[in-house]
Amino acid sequence: MDKKNALRAGAVTAGSTLMMLLMTSPALALTRDDGDDPGTGLSIAETVGLFVCLPIVLFLIIAGLVMVGDKSHKQQTAK
Repeated sequence: MDKKNALRAGAVTAGSTLMMLLMTSPALALTRDDGDDPGTGLSIAETVGLFVCLPIVLFLIIAGLVMVGDKSHKQQTAK
């Protein structure tokens, strides 16, 4: 019975995904809207810095602040 339910769930998921892909119209994305003024694109270095390096640096800063706060809390309770 589990295989039948899994097959049914997979068919429903695949069918709904296919319908959503067929209903979308990517050609409309190429049409410019009134007042649309796109700027210049990002270089590869800017893209990597913005979407890879910056999140890693922010994660490390937040993790460091949490670790510092945790160590000071442990030192106060040990006294």
